Amino acid sequence: MIRTLLFLSALIASHFSTGSIVSAHDVKHGDITISHPWARASLSAKVKNGVSYMTLRNSGTESDRLIGVSTFVADRAELHAHEMKNNVMKMKHIEAIEIPAGGEVELKPGGLHVMLFGLRTPLQKGRTFPMTLEFESAGEVDLEVVIEAGASRGEGAKHKMHKKE
Repeated sequence: MIRTLLFLSALIASHFSTGSIVSAHDVKHGDITISHPWARASLSAKVKNGVSYMTLRNSGTESDRLIGVSTFVADRAELHAHEMKNNVMKMKHIEAIEIPAGGEVELKPGGLHVMLFGLRTPLQKGRTFPMTLEFESAGEVDLEVVIEAGASRGEGAKHKMHKKE
């Protein structure tokens, strides 16, 4: 059991890259281009959730949908959106994000995003981690997510409101 835990810990640590930060990077897969995938650095080791953003472009003639996301750095990764309910902005799990033909969708603070639940290790600025996006038509796309500076206290506090509905 201890050997297995040590092996898994080493495996997780080895997947983190300490290479130089690329300020903007694109991953192209068929008609889909993912631009500048990034995650917010953890504010402390006690924070067990994280968030990731990117821009999704579809150069094709038919729409596509982002229907899933996975990464080994968290127990669970989900697509989330904000909605106004009773004059309170809440975040909620969504099943998919539509990328229109010839259009783009931005996952950004205060909007659509990838929520990372149960971080296995804090997200450290300057490192990267792998993530797989699953599109309805384009299939799976593997990419590296750059970890950037953490949120201000106000923005970080918003993510404390995340609850599974």
